[in-house]
Formats: sequence, C-alpha cells, structure tokens
Amino acid sequence: MRLTCFALAFMVGITGCSGGDKTAPPPAPSAPVVETVGVVSRQLDVKVSLPAQLIPYESVDIYPRVTGFLDSIRVDVGSRVRKGEELMRLSAPELVAQRSQADAAMHAAESQLASAQAKATSDQGTYAHLAAAAKTPGVVAANDLMVAEQTVAADKGTVSAAEHNVSAARDSLRSVSQMESYLTITAPFSGVVTMRNLHPGALTGPAAGEQAGAQPIVRIVDTNRLRLVVPIPEAEVGHMKEGQAVSFTVPAYPGETFHAPIARIAHDVDLNTRTMHVELDVQNTDGKLAPGSFVTVVWPVQRTNPTLFVPSTAIAGDQQHTFVIRVRDGKAEWVDVQTGQAANGDMEVFGDLHSGDQVIRTASDSIRNGQAVNIRAAKQS
Repeated sequence: MRLTCFALAFMVGITGCSGGDKTAPPPAPSAPVVETVGVVSRQLDVKVSLPAQLIPYESVDIYPRVTGFLDSIRVDVGSRVRKGEELMRLSAPELVAQRSQADAAMHAAESQLASAQAKATSDQGTYAHLAAAAKTPGVVAANDLMVAEQTVAADKGTVSAAEHNVSAARDSLRSVSQMESYLTITAPFSGVVTMRNLHPGALTGPAAGEQAGAQPIVRIVDTNRLRLVVPIPEAEVGHMKEGQAVSFTVPAYPGETFHAPIARIAHDVDLNTRTMHVELDVQNTDGKLAPGSFVTVVWPVQRTNPTLFVPSTAIAGDQQHTFVIRVRDGKAEWVDVQTGQAANGDMEVFGDLHSGDQVIRTASDSIRNGQAVNIRAAKQS
C-alpha cells in the first residue's frame, strides 16, 4: 500500500515539473535606431578634374610628290621653319629628259602652226585675186574659183588644228615644269621639325606614302598654337559653351595654372567611351607647353536650375535598385533615384524626392522597405 502511494506521488511530481518547463516565445524584433538628414535643394556649381592631352594645332608628314634622290636637306629635329621656307631638294634626271622632249614638241607644234598660217595667208590672197578677176566674164573659170575657195576653207581647219597642237604642247611643257618644281620642297606652315627619317642620297617618291609602314621625310608641327583635347563625360556636357574659359595644369610646371577658351565642341557622344570630344585653343607663343603632354583640366560643371542633394552615404543599392531610404511616420520607405554629380561629400540625386524630406544618413539594404525605425536625431547637411 505504501509502495502504491509512493509511485503515485512520484508520477504527480514528474507531471508537475514537465508542465512548468514551457519555452517562452521569442521577443519581437526591436526597430533599428537610425539618424536622418534632410534633402537639400541647391544649384550645382562645382569643378571636376579631368585628364586631357595637348596636340599640335597643325601637324603634317612631308612626302615628295615625285620620285627622286634626296640631294640636300636643310632641317633636322628641332629646327624651326617659316611658311614657304625651303626644306630640301630632290634630283630626278628623267624629268630633265621629259622637259627637253616637251620643249622640242612645243617648238615643233609652233613651227607647224606658222607654216599653216603662212599657207592660209597665201591661199587667201590667191582666192581674193581670182575673185576679183572673175568679175570680168571669161577671164577666170568658175571651177578654178571654187577650188581656191575650198583651199582657203581647208587652210582654216589646218590652222585651227595646229593651234590646238601648240596649246597641248604648252600644257605638256607646263606639266613637266610643275613636276620639276616639286623637286624643291618647302614648309606648308611655320612650325618645328619633330621627326626626320631620310638623309641625302636616299631614293624617295610619292608611292612611299601609300606603302604600309612607310615613313615621311620629315614631320612639321605648329607649336605656337595647340589643341587641348578633353573627353567630357556624358553627364557633364549639358551647359558648356564655346568661348567659356577653362583652367588646366601640366606636370612640367607644378603650381602654375594655364587658361584657354573652349573653341570646338563635337556635339556627338562617343558610343564606346560615353564622352564628348571638346577642344580648347591654347596659345603657346613662348613655347612652354609641349605637344603630346598629358594635362589635368579643371572643368566647370553647372546646372541652370536647382537640384536635390543628399550625403553620399545616404545612397544604397542592390542588384535592381539604387535608392535612398526616406523616413515617414516612423517607417522606412525606399525611393529609387538616379545619381548625378558629386559635390563636397554630397551626391546629386533625381527621383521622387522633395527638398526637406528626411532620409537615413547611412542607408543599407538591411533596413527593409516598410520597416519601422526609431529616429535618433535629425541633422541637416
């Protein structure tokens, strides 16, 4: 009897213990504490640094127009030349022979023209004499007068043909003379010789410029005026205009700033680089700047109307969105945006935002859309 009571008491104790060991439900997740900042509206006016390159305003590779031997060359690398100044002379013996032939052909054509004109004058006189005599009946046969008239007409055709021959012979001689003038090569513009590849005695000709890998005799560049070529990113081309002054620096002169106006705008965005080709005219009369130098351009970026800005840390993103997190009524709200230009730690944004909206200063996709948040403080940028 005692054993039965003990067993019942033991079972009751076990049952009581198991009933008091229930697991407590997990606590509800607490709302994250965030710091907000206001969206600011202001007009963008900043300067960004862009890489650019100086190139000559004019540059030309000198090839001869005729085949010949290089007799003399008066310039070398670094030589400064003036427009029209003689650079080199070629010799082409075959042109001398061609000139002699053309000259002889012209004299022969002129001689034939003189003979044709003399015969035409004589025949015209004969015809005039016969025509005068024919006025007396029976003195001149009608057939003789007709033959004389036809002879005069034929003489006119012969003279005309001879005149054309003379004109053609003169053109041929003029052509050979023009070819001979190509043996003397002059500078097409004032500049500096930056490359020389041939020396006296070398055979060169016009075909050299068409052959793959062929080199010019010399290269001349205009260093008094340079082109500063700037590839402007697509997002920064909106409000530039010709004549606008831009500053730049070069590594060769640290601490010194140069200025040049915008001279040419391509108005076409390169599909590969998403940049627009812009050129500045740089006056370089003192020769300080060297073509081919890489420079840093301080490019002005402006907007005509105010735009919205948030701190750069307020922008987050995932694979589908770039967004800021606006806080309304204690809840997080993702707002898709497009970013623009960075300015003093802030980022220009475009989207369904308004000036004064409160956004989380340090955004993260761990704060879900619609999640409740606690605002620690609101700071204006």
